Amino acid sequence: MNNYNQQEFSDYTVINSQQATGTGTVAKKFVANVFAWMFVALGISALFAVLFTYNADLRSVMFETHMLRSGVLATGMTGLGMFISFVPIVFVLVMSFAFQRLSAPLLTLFFLLYATTMGMSLSVLLFVYTTSSVVGCFGAASVMFGVMAFMGYTTEKDLTSFGRLLTMGLIGILVASLINMFMHSSGMSYIISIVGVAVFTGLTAYDTQKIKRIGAGLEYEGTSANDTKKLALMGALNLYLDFINLFIMLVRLFGDRRN
Repeated sequence: MNNYNQQEFSDYTVINSQQATGTGTVAKKFVANVFAWMFVALGISALFAVLFTYNADLRSVMFETHMLRSGVLATGMTGLGMFISFVPIVFVLVMSFAFQRLSAPLLTLFFLLYATTMGMSLSVLLFVYTTSSVVGCFGAASVMFGVMAFMGYTTEKDLTSFGRLLTMGLIGILVASLINMFMHSSGMSYIISIVGVAVFTGLTAYDTQKIKRIGAGLEYEGTSANDTKKLALMGALNLYLDFINLFIMLVRLFGDRRN
């Protein structure tokens, strides 16, 4: 799930939210770098998701097949696979809370490792759902993300209050998801996915505007190249999380399960 405890990143946004329009050369370059890093992360995740789904040796790292007492073959995640699924959360927390203390090269390393382990854990989707439905949901998520990112970048309306409302919705999704881990309610899961699509679609526009405003602030602040790269990486992480969560919610709603 998305994580918005990136206090330093958010504070920088507040400082610069009233400055410029983000149309200067520095601002445009910053936004371009953010999206470039996001696309790099998506490419890495897609590559490792495919590798850990269709390569038998790598797939065995994540999944195992065993015989039930009834004589039916069942497939589940290995212990290592479950561990890998939680590793991305650790990387997000480290990057968020240690942002000021991490150097740009180290933050870059964590960002790339996060994208890698996230791709490995996303192989579950390709394992559970048909390839065609996953690709279709990925395409739909790409279109929705692109439209909302464009709207967030071009709109003159301040989306700050809108973003706070969406953050509250995000917290609600997290709480409901934790409760449903014990209830195993398909109905609640369906509702969570619908709300999730709306929340992460809106957050895409909000985060894009936030990134644009940070870029606008760089036109006036004497920010070092090291800090600028770190801000770009954290911006890319925000957008990556928006896209991935939107994609996952769409797969849960419209994905076709394998037999």
